[in-house]
Amino acid sequence: VYEDDDIKEAIRRLSENLYNHRVFCIKRASDLTMRLRILPKEQRTNYEEEKFHLKPHPREVIWERKGRAAWAKK
Repeated sequence: VYEDDDIKEAIRRLSENLYNHRVFCIKRASDLTMRLRILPKEQRTNYEEEKFHLKPHPREVIWERKGRAAWAKK
C-alpha cells in the first residue's frame, strides 16, 4: 500500500479502533490474495455501507501543510 507523507500523518491521527480496523482489513485482503481466495459474500460490505474512516483526515493534513508553507513564505 503506497502511503505518502500526508497519508501517513492522516493514519497517525486515526483513533486506535479505526487504526486497528484498517490494519485488520489490509491483512485480511493480503491473506486472501495470497491464498487466491475471495471474501465470502456474507463478509462483504456494499459501497453504501462502507465507512471511509480516513477520508476527512488527508484533507485536513494537506490544508495544514499548505498553510504552513504559505506562512513560511511570509
